[in-house]
Amino acid sequence: MTTTPDRLLRRLEWRLGRRLDGRLQGAYRTVWHGTGLDFTDLRIYSPEDDVRHIDWNVTARLDEPFVRQYTEDREMTAWLVIDRSASMRFGRDAGKESTATELAVSLGRVVSQGGNRVGAILFDNDSHLVIPPRTGRDQILRITRELLRPVKAGKKGSTTDLSKMLHLAATTTSRRRSLIFVMSDFISDPGWERPLGMLTHRHEVVVIRVVDPAELDLPDLGLILVEDAETGEQLLVDTSDPLLRGRLSAQVDARETELAEGMRRAGVDAHRITTDQDMLAALVALVRRSGRVRR
Repeated sequence: MTTTPDRLLRRLEWRLGRRLDGRLQGAYRTVWHGTGLDFTDLRIYSPEDDVRHIDWNVTARLDEPFVRQYTEDREMTAWLVIDRSASMRFGRDAGKESTATELAVSLGRVVSQGGNRVGAILFDNDSHLVIPPRTGRDQILRITRELLRPVKAGKKGSTTDLSKMLHLAATTTSRRRSLIFVMSDFISDPGWERPLGMLTHRHEVVVIRVVDPAELDLPDLGLILVEDAETGEQLLVDTSDPLLRGRLSAQVDARETELAEGMRRAGVDAHRITTDQDMLAALVALVRRSGRVRR
């Protein structure tokens, strides 16, 4: 019996905001209008439209700018680039890693419809796994199996270097322009903005930042022992101390501002997903925002 979430996943379609490489076949429709496509209609120009699609003859006759609309069927390649470092295992239930896994599998199912290829890069500080892009249900099952496989505990003492993950993604996907989903909590050493910007320059990149609510607003739990998941450093903290809570709140605000600025420099708008969100609703919101023209 097909469940309601399954039926909804089959109806969702990811819309692209730029032209990607792929053969002209399959049932995947993009919103990017390249050359050699089927003309379908004309409509009034809006500020987010590409000026290259303006029909100047019609514009001159009607004294109002019109753009040409096209239809393109295209097989594309999508990549799931997922941070599986120790900090991703923090959070409610099974942590941020579980949220990223659930969302990645759902996105893989959505994108793989119509014969599109899906690959994955699973990154940890000490190791990584590259699953070459392929089509079909078996590929999604393979990615799911690898995501559900426990990550071996690595050496503690160093934080995640997301720039290595993004450089790996750029090297692996360099052969053709693709749709790339980057999933991470972005708890990392500095320096990830430049490689993310380089990845965005060639591909359509969707950044999904996975966050646990406790990282944004520390709950009042009294005196507790906290441990850094990556460095192993431990600290006894009085979470009811108003001075401590005020300092932590200020640091959270500063980090949010810094991350937003980094994303802006890289040319992407990050989607923030929290571990207490309904994943089906989050997925629908992501798909609805897909295809918007990049600034």
